[in-house]
Amino acid sequence: MKINHVQCSLLRFKFDRPVGGSGVAGVDVILTRLQLDGGAQGLGFSYVVAGSSAAPFAAAQSLAALLGGGVLHHPEATWRQLAASFNRTRRGPNYVGLAAIDVALWDAYAKTLGVPLGVAMGGAGGADARQVPVYASGGFNTQQSPQEAAESAARQCALGYRGVKPRVSGRLSDTALLEAVRKAIPDSVELMTDANEKCTALSARRLIACAADCGALFVEEPLPADDLAGYRALAAAYPRLMATGEHLQGMAEALPFIEEGLLGMVQPDLAAMGGLTECLRVMRVAEAFGMEASGHFLPGLFVHLAAAAPNLTWLEEFPMLEPLFTGWPQLSAQGTLAMSPAPGHGLALAENALQRYAV
Repeated sequence: MKINHVQCSLLRFKFDRPVGGSGVAGVDVILTRLQLDGGAQGLGFSYVVAGSSAAPFAAAQSLAALLGGGVLHHPEATWRQLAASFNRTRRGPNYVGLAAIDVALWDAYAKTLGVPLGVAMGGAGGADARQVPVYASGGFNTQQSPQEAAESAARQCALGYRGVKPRVSGRLSDTALLEAVRKAIPDSVELMTDANEKCTALSARRLIACAADCGALFVEEPLPADDLAGYRALAAAYPRLMATGEHLQGMAEALPFIEEGLLGMVQPDLAAMGGLTECLRVMRVAEAFGMEASGHFLPGLFVHLAAAAPNLTWLEEFPMLEPLFTGWPQLSAQGTLAMSPAPGHGLALAENALQRYAV
């Protein structure tokens, strides 16, 4: 299939208030739109949550120029071709730009087959499409008191979410917060927690011990992602109780965590991994090592990977890019999500989004 046209745009989306454990105030979105010779159109996106988007956007534009007039054999083949072009410039911003191209390629490819993205990736659709439980990560921040976090968790449970993930930061008060949240939610709802890389070696051990006492499913990012020695020490004391992945770039950085069994769950990020292709690769390798997986937010997109990766056992609700697109699948009454039956990923750019947010 010949690639007739590729166009990249940059959007700047500001939030009404800071969100998450890092207090993010907005996000830059790299948008890719392409058209194949048969008429199928693909929509892709990536994002820069903090820092400059100039280099990732330049990378996306450079890759778009390489693709124009080329041939799409299969998205994985094209991903390998584009990744090889980085040579000595390596991953970094290149992967963030590549992610937008990769999502657009998968979207267009699935549309040429007339199937949902998850089916094009190797999964089952229709009545056999997977229903994946969703946990609530939005609505929590590190400034909340134990009572405020507990009240937020109760609200999320009332909406039907199957798990909640309050934010912590390695302080002694984390213990009271986790205990309050656990008491506020039903036994049928899982408790997770996210430290956003804010702990020290000692405070991480205290946090994980408390989380274990509260029956938490996992503790996310107790340490920076590049502190491999720190994760090894924690895993020796608390096997399979940690999760990380949103700051890892590519299989090369994720592999030590997987093959050494340092995590209970790996959580690849769409932008950091360079797109859906590498996210799926990481999940499949994790499956071979008996490790569960989840995506870093974007549940309506990662639910397609769940079709092809049976070890993707949870989806994370953390609203960020959702207002920019339409077509997101809706949470079921059972607190699960299934992929859209529409061809491709099922998403479309919201009306006037380009005019309103274009840089």
